[in-house]
Amino acid sequence: MTILFYLNFLNSYLDAAEEDVERYERSFKKLPPAHKALLSHFPVKCQRLRRCISANSFFIMNMLQAFEPPLDMSLDIDIYESDDQKDVCEDHFSEDRNFCSRHYASTSGRTLETDQFCNGEGSNPSCRSPKERTTDEEVPVISESVTGSSSVSMECTIGSDRAGCDEVKVINNDAELYSVSDSNGNICSAPQDWLDPSLQLKVPLVDVDKVRCIIRNIVRDWAPEGQRERDQCYKPILEELDRLFPSRCQDRPPCCLVPGAGLGRLALEISCLGFVSQGNEFSYYMMICSSFILNHTQTAGEWTIYPWIHSNCNSLSDNDQLRPVSFPDIHPASIGITEGFSMCGGDFVEVYGDPSQEGAWDTVVTCFFLDTAHNVVEYIEIISRLLREGGVWINLGPLLYHFADAYGTEDEMSIELSLEDVKKVAFHYGFQLEREKVIETTYTANPRSMMQNRYYAAFWTMTKISGPP
Repeated sequence: MTILFYLNFLNSYLDAAEEDVERYERSFKKLPPAHKALLSHFPVKCQRLRRCISANSFFIMNMLQAFEPPLDMSLDIDIYESDDQKDVCEDHFSEDRNFCSRHYASTSGRTLETDQFCNGEGSNPSCRSPKERTTDEEVPVISESVTGSSSVSMECTIGSDRAGCDEVKVINNDAELYSVSDSNGNICSAPQDWLDPSLQLKVPLVDVDKVRCIIRNIVRDWAPEGQRERDQCYKPILEELDRLFPSRCQDRPPCCLVPGAGLGRLALEISCLGFVSQGNEFSYYMMICSSFILNHTQTAGEWTIYPWIHSNCNSLSDNDQLRPVSFPDIHPASIGITEGFSMCGGDFVEVYGDPSQEGAWDTVVTCFFLDTAHNVVEYIEIISRLLREGGVWINLGPLLYHFADAYGTEDEMSIELSLEDVKKVAFHYGFQLEREKVIETTYTANPRSMMQNRYYAAFWTMTKISGPP
């Protein structure tokens, strides 16, 4: 993905957020004077919103600057346009772009880098065949380079130094709402100043929504406020892994794959249990953010965002809506990961459907993942092939099929099975049900909102007793 795209991506986030605030202000101006008097605090709230937007943008800016070269406009940049796509971000989402470089991290701080692409040939920059793509855009690739002289580096080595400004300090002067300063008081320009207007792209609204989704996912995976959700979703999985693999040997730790790893917290926690853990994520945006948190954070609580500012609905108070959330709640490099922890970007079917992956994994963990499939039967077949005989599949999640309402895309496949049928397919591919229960949970929910969407998620452990037919 070109740096230019991400700068425009940030600009579009700012523009869309400002449009929302301006809409609130226009509505306020239409009120009769007596009603305005009752809501005299409203203009101040709009200024507070702008400062929160500035703080979110400052984090995004630093995240982008962490990848070398941070703002080199001399690079050969491909400008492309993206068609509108279905927004599947309301609760959890999949992504229509991917990249295929593999990233290997270790506790020693040494990065093993390859240019191996996920299509198995190493020549095609796209992991998806042309007929599978939902747009006519070229899928950009992040390539890895030892020198970092001409490519954006997406290393997943824990404990790298963070680039960019050190301490977030939002300027309260209304004339500088979109300026921030570093710890030395130097003003960092607003991202709009970085780009010549002729280079700016129109990023689809669906992509603007995705950055808001990622901000909420940061809370779920990396903030103290997300601990309750992590306890609901991740804790049962971690306890089950601990029960099933009680004698984990450091010489030959069990291997665990986590498809749909999102921002990487579950995969990291599994690594800390003593597993060789690999997270797989399709979303380019998620991989950028997870790499930044894993590799470039220096201390717990280093960053502050305002995740709930983009909706005025169901707020108990303005202070609740505009409250800051600090993250990460832990320093990822300091929690004792197992050698071999890694994140792999790319489409699950393309990457792990390769014959070289067959029987390579002791356990596969899927959390809010199965319903991201176009064809859930294919997902289950691949999971079965990945596991060695006697291997374990642990699943937690609903069946909110992401492509079920893909209106306007007649050729978009979406196989939507009931839970009963999903289990029948699993049995067909050699799985035996060991444990099953329902877990009530939320997903990227604002814990102080008046509205809480809850899932009664299926949780199971299955053992592979025979190979696929």
